[in-house]
Amino acid sequence: MLRIITQWAEARTELRRICDRTHDDQVVHKEATVREVLQAVKRQGDRAVLDYTLEFDHQDLKPEDLRVSGSELDAAYQQVSKELLTSIQFAKEQIEAFHRQRVPKSWVHFGEDEVVLGKRYTPVDRAGLYIPGGQACYPSTVLMNAVPARVAQVPRIVMVTPPGKDKTINAAVLVAAQEAGVTEIYRVGGAQAIAALAYGTETIPKVDVITGPGNIYVTLAKKLVYGTVGIDSLAGPSEVLIIADETANPAFVAADMLAQAEHDAMAAAILLTTDAALARKVVDEVERQLIDHPRRILTEKAIAHYGVVAIVESLEAAADLSNDFAPEHLELEVDDPWSLLQNIRHAGAIFLGSSTPEAVGDYLAGPNHTLPTSGSARYASPLGVETFLKHSSLVQYSQTALEKVAKAIDHLATAEGLPSHANSVRLRVRGNPKPDA
Repeated sequence: MLRIITQWAEARTELRRICDRTHDDQVVHKEATVREVLQAVKRQGDRAVLDYTLEFDHQDLKPEDLRVSGSELDAAYQQVSKELLTSIQFAKEQIEAFHRQRVPKSWVHFGEDEVVLGKRYTPVDRAGLYIPGGQACYPSTVLMNAVPARVAQVPRIVMVTPPGKDKTINAAVLVAAQEAGVTEIYRVGGAQAIAALAYGTETIPKVDVITGPGNIYVTLAKKLVYGTVGIDSLAGPSEVLIIADETANPAFVAADMLAQAEHDAMAAAILLTTDAALARKVVDEVERQLIDHPRRILTEKAIAHYGVVAIVESLEAAADLSNDFAPEHLELEVDDPWSLLQNIRHAGAIFLGSSTPEAVGDYLAGPNHTLPTSGSARYASPLGVETFLKHSSLVQYSQTALEKVAKAIDHLATAEGLPSHANSVRLRVRGNPKPDA
């Protein structure tokens, strides 16, 4: 099932194929559908949202059904176990503690001649969180999106998630939202949910930034509304790349590969190892652990299409392949992970050592699990507090300071053919009297 590759060139080609797995001809057709949805919601508001929810999610909602009621939010606490509630609260505390360390500070610098320069950070007014749902539930994704927004002090946080059977929203998702400080929740998913957040409807407010992962329709919708609103990233199928040496435990490595593959039929699980014996043992372990796997069919499909084991000549060679792939999740299951870390340039999240499975980061280590995918870790970063903040530059010049730089500004403005730019400085420097009121 898992292929073992021994040639460097073949390994590089295979990794590039996997990285490009979302770029297919069907995307063009899907984008046309998404454009239609966006325009309909922009023009018709709630009516289009409800129509598409019926068409795509087979849920017949009325306008008053869109917002999750207070009684539903209260009832959710009665539907989760005490153990799950405690785990949600613990995860929330861990995530919050990490993100509080990452809040950028506004600053002001007082220079010579009373020149004042600075940077001022302020949160967006409204954030929209998209949480996948329907047949699955992701309370961890709620926490990873809502907690940074709350730490950034966003005044209004709006959450959307597709309804499941009988129009219900998973109780754990509702509890996680409330624990993270979100109380405004709407039962809508897909491209129509992104459209509602981007343009606003009679019921769902327009937001300033949209975060959260979703299927290809959600991702395309986020791509198309970018500019009208800000977005966190364009999330693709999940992926893990593991670099392992002879000290790695094959059962651990196999479990970590399957933990990624069970997400989605397009999820990728890659092992780069210097040890041929480990490679063979991992292949055997994957097959053994799949025997009674509850999500076997889906997981097997992912492994068959986007799973690979490559034997490389050195850990440095493995790092080179990894940097070229720029994985969402990178595990360093080697004897000295901190030494190998010096060779790593591109990865969304890096897990060091055999006692650090990627699942730790998925749920409660603290760093965000909303990460760049499909090679975008070459230039993008995980979701964080910064996603919900923007900064303004602060500039103040005294008369003395302005006079010192006036000639330079004059030359630059004249060179650019902008006479009023130059004149705005000349008038102040010459001390021209103000016109009579």
